[in-house]
Amino acid sequence: MSSSGANDQSTSVEVSSVSTSSAPGESVSDELSRKRKRALPLPSDLCQEVTKQQSEEDKLEQMTSACNTILKCIGEDPMREGLLKTPERWAKALLFMTKGYSQSAEQVVNGAVFTEDSHKEIVVVKDIDIHSMCEHHMLPFTGRIHVGYIPNGKIIGLSKIARIAEVFSRRLQVQERLTRQIADAIEEAVQPLGVGVVIESSHFCMVMRGVQQVGAKTITSCVRGCFESNQKTRAEFFNLINGRYS
Repeated sequence: MSSSGANDQSTSVEVSSVSTSSAPGESVSDELSRKRKRALPLPSDLCQEVTKQQSEEDKLEQMTSACNTILKCIGEDPMREGLLKTPERWAKALLFMTKGYSQSAEQVVNGAVFTEDSHKEIVVVKDIDIHSMCEHHMLPFTGRIHVGYIPNGKIIGLSKIARIAEVFSRRLQVQERLTRQIADAIEEAVQPLGVGVVIESSHFCMVMRGVQQVGAKTITSCVRGCFESNQKTRAEFFNLINGRYS
């Protein structure tokens, strides 16, 4: 057998051994590509898993290290005087801005729900400041929340409405979900005849990047119970939060 024939036979055997493990319809090049990808390190090989049981110190250490990497990637020197403590400050700030993950509405209400049968009209708490972070870009959005409800034998401490808003806003959020979560929490706490929540905010993912619209505001609403079913009740709620009391 000639040397060229031997080479042909060798090549045939090699291809045959590869293709026997191929998926149905998969070409040799596809299989080789799949095997190369399999050889790449998995995310778990590169990153340490963060668990809820981790101490604050462990979280800060990992986040500080990650921030150092980010600074290098954008072309900065983490050892520059002005940046020496920046990674730790950033880590602490981010943990504060996302502290809602370690809280629940039930915890912050803390039993401040009281029996009150005499009031059957709308209770409104408006202009509650919120500071949250867009989950798509991890940039802030800030604004105000207006909450109204009609008691059904129970009322909630007024400050607890603001605390409920903070629990859900101090997470990575989208404004639509945030509006609904606050309404759900009020509804669960006092089982009102109706509840309405309106949020108006400015999103820095639209201000600092992308379309860069400084004056744009996003308004979302969620209405439940008689606020949804009764047009007059819903209109009264929106009139109250817009400063029209007549």
